[in-house]
Amino acid sequence: MSTWDVAKKWHQMCAEGKNLECVNELYAENVTSREMPGMPGEVTTGRQDVWNKNKKWLDNVAEWHGGDISEPVVAGNHFTTKMTFDVTFKDRGRQQMEEVAVFGVDDGKIVSEQFFYLME
Repeated sequence: MSTWDVAKKWHQMCAEGKNLECVNELYAENVTSREMPGMPGEVTTGRQDVWNKNKKWLDNVAEWHGGDISEPVVAGNHFTTKMTFDVTFKDRGRQQMEEVAVFGVDDGKIVSEQFFYLME
């Protein structure tokens, strides 16, 4: 798959709430995921650990109030998207979040993801 194909498939699966299936299907075995410096799970490596990180985040959501994932923008072997979430977490209450994600693609698989957001 081309970077554009991966980006379109990633967007479709996430928009459908198939986040964990997306990791299984589109992420490379050796993927690296980066959060903002100092955040828990700042660097996570390996598809299973990235899947576990996503599962933990999703399991902490008590209620979804809204959100959006922009259409991806592709440049070479990278794509980016803006994500917004309005969710109530079990451990910290309701939050409205906005972030930019940048993904690297190699040989038809996501090999890196990095998230940029305001930490409050």
